[in-house]
Amino acid sequence: MTTLTTERLTLRPWTPADREPFAELNADPEVMEHFPSVLDRAASDALADRFETRMAHQGWGLWVVEAQGRFAGMAGLNPVPPEVRALLGGSPPVEVGWRFARWAWGHGWATEAAHAAVRHGFDMLGLKEIVSFTAAGNLRSRAVMERLGMTHDPADDFDHPALAADSPLRHHVLYRLPR
Repeated sequence: MTTLTTERLTLRPWTPADREPFAELNADPEVMEHFPSVLDRAASDALADRFETRMAHQGWGLWVVEAQGRFAGMAGLNPVPPEVRALLGGSPPVEVGWRFARWAWGHGWATEAAHAAVRHGFDMLGLKEIVSFTAAGNLRSRAVMERLGMTHDPADDFDHPALAADSPLRHHVLYRLPR
């Protein structure tokens, strides 16, 4: 399985030791502010299982990000879910995404990790386009997308089909980055 390194970070496959800090991250209401809810330990472990399985199967995915020798979060590439892919014209795009523990905010690590993942997607996987999307109010993630050079066209925005019609998180913005 692939490991990516940057000047300050290591993006690596998941290990059993990552489950506890990942669960803490997913249980933090501030970290999960732009997601439907925090995750309990079982849901967090199930998510880590999916990431680990996908990485083992395809050799890339959402990697664990280590910074300063410890678990800082996750970042990487993920196939866009089918219900969202249909809204994007049905093409099989890949998204770049990230989620970091609160202690890891403000260091530029999300941008650095996402940039490494994007570079891998274009250079090693031959992707033609990478997208990213988030709830419209998630200004921190939108800033990362802009630092990556991604562009936003309001005509591409959508209401996330997995969220209730009255959810304040339902309206999503889409950013694109061509090869």
